[in-house]
Amino acid sequence: MNKTFWLRNVRPYGAAAEDIEIVHGRIRQHRPAQPGPVAEPDIDGEGQLLTLPLVESHIHLDKTLWGLPWRPHSAGPNLKARIDNERQVLRELTVPIAARAGALLERCIAQGTLLMRCHVDADPELGLRHIEDMLTLRQRYADLIDLEFVTFPQAGLLTRPGAAALMREALAMGVEVVGGLDPCGIDHDPIAHLTQVFELAAEFDRGVDIHLHDGGELGLWQIERIIDFTQRYQREGRVMISHAFCLGMTSWPKAQPIAEQLAANGISLLTTAPADIEVPPFAALHAAGVNVCLGSDGIRDAWSPMGNGDMLERVMLQAFRFGVRADADLHAAFEAGTIHGARALGRSDYGLATGMAANFLLLPSATLGEAIVMRPPRRVVIRQGQVIARDGALLRSRL
Repeated sequence: MNKTFWLRNVRPYGAAAEDIEIVHGRIRQHRPAQPGPVAEPDIDGEGQLLTLPLVESHIHLDKTLWGLPWRPHSAGPNLKARIDNERQVLRELTVPIAARAGALLERCIAQGTLLMRCHVDADPELGLRHIEDMLTLRQRYADLIDLEFVTFPQAGLLTRPGAAALMREALAMGVEVVGGLDPCGIDHDPIAHLTQVFELAAEFDRGVDIHLHDGGELGLWQIERIIDFTQRYQREGRVMISHAFCLGMTSWPKAQPIAEQLAANGISLLTTAPADIEVPPFAALHAAGVNVCLGSDGIRDAWSPMGNGDMLERVMLQAFRFGVRADADLHAAFEAGTIHGARALGRSDYGLATGMAANFLLLPSATLGEAIVMRPPRRVVIRQGQVIARDGALLRSRL
């Protein structure tokens, strides 16, 4: 690896062309682009648009069917039916997690995602297999992507005996975040559910990420309880609520006081920009100071055959979901898929300032708005100053 070199002739977010000096994988300085040929070890950015890398804030790699023959969707219409169907599908799978999750992970990296939060099932029927396999996968790709895990009680925490013990084991093995799932709708005892989740988080000094599908007043009440528990257990800045459809099911005057409390306690919201249900009002929440980030959720799995591992497409879907047209609003959607995700995951080493890790995405687009709308397949992904992917493929696959 070259220790000192320049990334030449790039346009950060469409601004004037500049050169970036990289030393030991970090940004040392910026200068206006210098004319003349580019000689090794410098990298020629060819005047391309430069952005920060994409951030996938919510994915379930361990359950993907990526790379397998097409499987028609077979789940029922409600949450419980989908969970039951998923467990049946996972029982039948013979292809190892390493092959399925690894193939999807390589796809995500090659599209420009270099930071990811992955939820991993804590199910007594599965034991620790999913956790162990995903920890091994993380080690294999550690030089290509920052990957953190949530231990997640998909089939229930209180209603699934043994799930809490598995979550404890997962945290002891190095999983970074304690997960939860619909304290009312799945476990039917919200206070007991949240107590277990936050007790584990406090004991192991970890963050919290709770799937909240419950809608309407029930969902809003649970958000208020999550805020209470965040304060009680001093987890400010370390809690995320995923989905939170209920915030899109009520009027803004009613949601605004809750939004202000979310912002005051540093609680992030995750959305996948779904088309089939109400979603948290991005612009209003952002204006209220709430950190809203983006994720894909399941990709090509038993929940849905949709998804392709490209977070730039997810940014476009977020913009499309809210009818965005102006460049400023397109940029805000991009920040949800980049800066907001890094903030939600507690990463301070993410940016274009001196001293930050030299992680970038290069796109052959004139402006950021054009890149979001067109989602060009020809991309260059740079990790710690080194090119690791071009044109949608890793330079060196680990499969």
